[in-house]
Amino acid sequence: MTTTIPAYAAPAAKAPLERTTVSRRAVGEHDVLIDIKFAGICHSDIHQVRDEWGGARFPMVPGHEITGLVAEVGPGVTRYAVGDRVGVGCFVDSCRECANCLAGEEQYCLKGFTATYNSVGRDGEPTYGGYSTQLVVDENYALRIPEGIGLDVAAPLLCAGITLYSPLKHWNAGPGRKVAVVGMGGLGHMGVKIAAALGADVTVLSQSLSKKADAERFGAHHYYATSDADTFEQLAGHFDLIVNTVSVNLDLDAYLSLLALDGTLVNVGAPEHPASLNVFSLLGGRRSLAGSNIGGIRETQEMLEFCAEHGLGSEIELIAADQVNEAYDRVVASDVRYRFVIDTATI
Repeated sequence: MTTTIPAYAAPAAKAPLERTTVSRRAVGEHDVLIDIKFAGICHSDIHQVRDEWGGARFPMVPGHEITGLVAEVGPGVTRYAVGDRVGVGCFVDSCRECANCLAGEEQYCLKGFTATYNSVGRDGEPTYGGYSTQLVVDENYALRIPEGIGLDVAAPLLCAGITLYSPLKHWNAGPGRKVAVVGMGGLGHMGVKIAAALGADVTVLSQSLSKKADAERFGAHHYYATSDADTFEQLAGHFDLIVNTVSVNLDLDAYLSLLALDGTLVNVGAPEHPASLNVFSLLGGRRSLAGSNIGGIRETQEMLEFCAEHGLGSEIELIAADQVNEAYDRVVASDVRYRFVIDTATI
């Protein structure tokens, strides 16, 4: 037996989002029903609503930065109780059997994870995301939101936070390491906060100096404008790790030249077009070009605890649901500091 709930959905590619209704499955043995309180707007929501990555399914209810309260639990649930503060990130299921799932790296499930939206669940039904009032999810794919983080500023941590925490941890950002974050948007500002809290020497590389004061407030030690050609000469061979958060194509050779011996450039932004580079940019300093995709359930919970310990949350602009189309345009225009979050009570 399903339940019909209000939501905001895109009826077709590039169409404005509009208020509608969707169905949620009945609460099963190991499910929790979440009353959604806040849903962050990720740039990937826009890419998918506008079918810029291909394979979009419509109608589409975006949203994979979800926080709320448990409203009901299935009879077999052991992790959560009614009233608990919880979140849901970019996926709601995986095969649970492959080596990566068993290692707690469900985001790299060899059979493919079930995305929170624009996907098809193991029951054959489409998934609908957080721009809605309720969500039913298996307890193993829900996260506990620690006390001390507001549910509003915690919502973007479920994607933006873990997207930066995972590579920073994996490539050992910390004391004695020089880390650069490319871009100071919804992803980048969390990268600055987390890298600084990990103890790294943090540099922001942004197109202009307009966000320098913010970057310093978030913990950055240095800030350079990439529009200034001198930046690339001045910082040549400087960094141990560069995390690229932007979703436009960059001159990879130029950024690789900023790496020290054995340095790594990690991409977490997803440009629309294929990238290219000169292999000699890698050979010259035994440099690496890598990618990273969100994080598993275990690491996402670790990230939430880390952010709570260090008092970290996303910088947000809270909006009503009927402002979502305007918010999309503003994200594309880089006119947000730094993450829009929908108050789902307004749906």
